[in-house]
Amino acid sequence: MEKILIADFGSQVTQLIARRLRAHQFLAEIIPFHKLAEVFYAGGDGNIRGVILSGGPASVLSPDAPAVEKKLLNDIIEAHIPILGICYGQQLLAHLLGGKVSPGTTREFGLANIRVVADSPLFKNYNATKVWMSHGDHVATLPKDFVAMAVSDGAPFAIMGNEAQKIYGMQFHPEVSHTDQGDIMLKNFAADICAMQPNWQMADMIPEMTAAIRKKVGNRKIIAGLSGGVDSSVAAILTAAALQENTKPGNPPQMTCILVDHGLLRANEGDEVQKALAPYPHLDVRLINAEDKFLSALRDVIDPEQKRKIIGKLFIEVFEAEAKKIVGDSTEEKFLLQGTLYPDVIESVSVSGAPSATIKSHHNVGGLPEKMNFSLLEPLRMLFKDEVRLLGRALGLPDGLINRHPFPGPGLAIRVMGEVTREHCDILRLADSIYIDQIKKFGLYDKIWQAFAVLLPIQTVGVMGDGRTYEKVLALRAVTSQDGMTADSFYFPEDFIKTTTTRLVNEVKGISRVVLDITSKPPATIEWE
Repeated sequence: MEKILIADFGSQVTQLIARRLRAHQFLAEIIPFHKLAEVFYAGGDGNIRGVILSGGPASVLSPDAPAVEKKLLNDIIEAHIPILGICYGQQLLAHLLGGKVSPGTTREFGLANIRVVADSPLFKNYNATKVWMSHGDHVATLPKDFVAMAVSDGAPFAIMGNEAQKIYGMQFHPEVSHTDQGDIMLKNFAADICAMQPNWQMADMIPEMTAAIRKKVGNRKIIAGLSGGVDSSVAAILTAAALQENTKPGNPPQMTCILVDHGLLRANEGDEVQKALAPYPHLDVRLINAEDKFLSALRDVIDPEQKRKIIGKLFIEVFEAEAKKIVGDSTEEKFLLQGTLYPDVIESVSVSGAPSATIKSHHNVGGLPEKMNFSLLEPLRMLFKDEVRLLGRALGLPDGLINRHPFPGPGLAIRVMGEVTREHCDILRLADSIYIDQIKKFGLYDKIWQAFAVLLPIQTVGVMGDGRTYEKVLALRAVTSQDGMTADSFYFPEDFIKTTTTRLVNEVKGISRVVLDITSKPPATIEWE
């Protein structure tokens, strides 16, 4: 199938480029920048229709800056394959093609307004002005035969282009939601400049993904880690579909699903997961109660990174003990199936080898202890949440399971600010269930990407029944998003705020004040810890 290659130079939002293109039904494949030559000269199955150079944190002026060879760039141009450079990618194009890149005296980060000053298929149906800048260096002199196609107050070459050779560069990030209609320009690049047909669908990935699972796993055992969310559930059902060819009547299941109840799940989570997966008899689901172990290990721990590491380590220990009951002490390779998604990966490690920053660690990213003798199986690793939901629908999962709001692996531990105790978890669990119940009663659940409550480690004075109270503060968070990479606050109607606050204070003993978090991502993350 025809595709666009995206060379990753380490931007935290590179995958969003592919996400935007796939949303318009154009296949895009991300590769490390240093693999571009290998893939291009191998021919890419003759289906390479365009190349995008992503953003990145480096400076092209640095002697060790990530780059592609000038010969490779010239060969791509000679092959009449359109090229789009984004932020660092634009600067790299200018640098390699004879222009000049200068260091910025100040870093430009945030919203800017551009003005289109040239005619191009790139701007078909585009009528916006607001874009998201994130750069230090800038293009000071254009390469030969390039012109300014859009300008801003801070960037005379906000977009540069060579229309004859179909080479373009953007100083801003069209892939992020903060750039209005940025996806339209990406769509135009694919459809009108690369002459691609919009014929890719998420369901098209199922045969490829199941074949990859069968090839990797063979007849070896798989232990699946269920978290209660849509990611791990879709991963389990996708893998079960891949293994159906290996399953013979009367044989023990090749895959067993383990849901560890660490005491940090939402209300009735374990029962709801088992009920949701009950229609799939080929899934062997086991619920393990380990609440006392986790709460004991988290006693007096306040630092969020330490919480994550303790939970991750103990999860492996509990999981390993249960897995041994299933697979014994066999030294044969076994697999641990996880529902790791791309946002988890890019916040933790660079998936491409390109330089990128770690924002926070995720307990299911970064490998497994060698002693566990398991290999990782992460079939959803390069997908976003909304894509996983599309995949789930293609697999026939019910909407009730697919549309569940995201829930972090460490669970309530990173929504209880400060020390994690059974009392704090019980307070938060009840408060969160009331909050979600209110959202559903008002018909807002499917309009929100993620909503949850956070228990703060502070107490404030209140008045209840003419008496003084001194109890906890609860924060409510609700955001809208397409993929979890960026997010905006969801604004509730006034009657929702009033009735929900009344219910929380009246029904949850231990809470005397409720506040609302309206911070976008960035600058904040969606979860508090």
